[in-house]
Amino acid sequence: MAGYDEKINDDDKMTLYLDDGTELMCDVIGIFDDGEREYIALFPENGDDDTDIYLYRFIMEDEEDFDNIKLENIESDEEFERASAAFDEYMEQMELIDDEEDEG
Repeated sequence: MAGYDEKINDDDKMTLYLDDGTELMCDVIGIFDDGEREYIALFPENGDDDTDIYLYRFIMEDEEDFDNIKLENIESDEEFERASAAFDEYMEQMELIDDEEDEG
């Protein structure tokens, strides 16, 4: 992954424009990969613990141009399972980093 995590913090937000025309403000949880593609995990700003996390393909032509990000739907169940597993691994790594920071 190309250093996106260093540029993302807990305050980052992204607006999703849904097919029905509504806008949904989301917190960026993180950008991660499964070894083949990069993905982004988003959490609805007004969501609760029962709200699903949104996973999308994350495409960025220029690592410095955060205004030109493209999100694509994950089309197949197979890819969604790979992305979900990669997200779970990403979250485990983030928990380990947080634990290490708390200890130090």
